[in-house]
Amino acid sequence: MEGKVLARIAAIVFVAIAITATVIEMTREEAPVPTSTAPALQPSADPLRATLRRCQQLGEAASSDADCLAAWAESRDRFLGRTPAPEAPQRPGDQ
Repeated sequence: MEGKVLARIAAIVFVAIAITATVIEMTREEAPVPTSTAPALQPSADPLRATLRRCQQLGEAASSDADCLAAWAESRDRFLGRTPAPEAPQRPGDQ
C-alpha cells in the first residue's frame, strides 16, 4: 500500500509542476521582434525588361516590330539558358 500512495503523490506533484509551467508560459509576454533596418535590394535596371514592357503595350503591332522580335528572341534564349548566336559580320557591300 505504501508504494501506491507514494506513486499517487509523485503523480500529483508532476501534474502540479506541469500546470504551473503551462500557466507561466501562457502569461509570458513575448518581446517584439526588431525589424530589419537593412535597405531593400534594388534590382539593376534591365533594358530588355523595358523593351518587353514597351512591346507588351504595343499589342498586336509588336509582332511586326523588329525590336520586339529581337527582344523576344533574347528573352527566350535567357529562359532556355542558350547563349545568343553571334551576328553575321557585315561586309562593306551589304548595306
